[in-house]
Amino acid sequence: MKTNTYSRRTLLRGAAATVLASPFVAGPGFARSSSGELRIAAWAGYVSPEMLAAFEQDTGIKASYTPYGTNEEILSMMRVNQGMGFDVIWPALDRVPNYVDDNLIQPINESRVEWDRCIESAIKSSETLGAVVNGKRYQVPTDWGTEALAYNTEKLSLDYGTASYADLWKPELAGKVTVRGHSALVGLALWLEQEGKLPRPFLDSFTDAEAMRANYDVVLAEAVARKATIAQFWSNQNEAQGAFRTNGCILGQTWDSTAAGLKEEGQPISYLAPKEGALSWMEGISLPVGAENIEQSYAFINWMLTAKAGAMYASHAKVNTTAKGADAFLPEEMKTFFQTAYPADAINNLWWWPVQENWFVELRGEYQDKFLSA
Repeated sequence: MKTNTYSRRTLLRGAAATVLASPFVAGPGFARSSSGELRIAAWAGYVSPEMLAAFEQDTGIKASYTPYGTNEEILSMMRVNQGMGFDVIWPALDRVPNYVDDNLIQPINESRVEWDRCIESAIKSSETLGAVVNGKRYQVPTDWGTEALAYNTEKLSLDYGTASYADLWKPELAGKVTVRGHSALVGLALWLEQEGKLPRPFLDSFTDAEAMRANYDVVLAEAVARKATIAQFWSNQNEAQGAFRTNGCILGQTWDSTAAGLKEEGQPISYLAPKEGALSWMEGISLPVGAENIEQSYAFINWMLTAKAGAMYASHAKVNTTAKGADAFLPEEMKTFFQTAYPADAINNLWWWPVQENWFVELRGEYQDKFLSA
């Protein structure tokens, strides 16, 4: 959403100068207790054994980690278990209102969060992206990332300013493209909107069901007509990476972490924001209503916002941390990756996911299913 766009440069401005002198020393924001177990549910690939070991060393708290692959997977799990089973979860920020509507997460006690460790613009921006519902905060922002164009540099050449979501649908790339069903429709919609082919402003789709159907009818017809380019649909990172490793894909609309991981493996993969704007999301930690270890949960939140923990997290998960000072601890290759992915004005041109209310998610699934089965 252009009105909610903020800059990674703004996020990281002065960050290197604010490295905490001893970020792993237990302080007011940490628990010092071995009682209970912190039960973490987070995206697959987000929490490493090294992170769990460092957290235990710094706080005395043992933690277990259950991975999941999609927003739908953890939301469904929370609904089935009525908010029980975990102490902290990691939903996408634009989906937080879904959890609130279903009474699955509890308000954050903001007095227990070490906010001075978190980049101010992330705190502020999260208020309008889903963290605050009816005046109460339900999530502490920990990271942000994008979905844009991943491509094989030995087979394709893309340049910033001309690279577009339209490239995914070119006939000459038949059988060589991978996309995620519902977000591919969004990328296609942004291209069609710039071409003047949508009947309503695309952002109206997220607030008005009639506008959503009017726009998505056009988008779906275009996607089905061009579906021959798609070799594989993905729903999680492993599937997206597999499309490039083994299924012959040379272009895809993927997460930044997907491309960064492939590049780290030595694959000839690069990542670039298209001219319509990279699809951007923020994530963070929320507390389920059934959380049993509250003190340990806040200790984990505050630990994640330290500079070195943020850098461990960003380096492992290949996402952008909101922890102040983490830049100073990141490997050089990671900094280079992001500079290549977001050149010129790409950061200022990010397209932030609006809040996706339950009615929109239901309709979104309806159109995705029609696309996948066409």
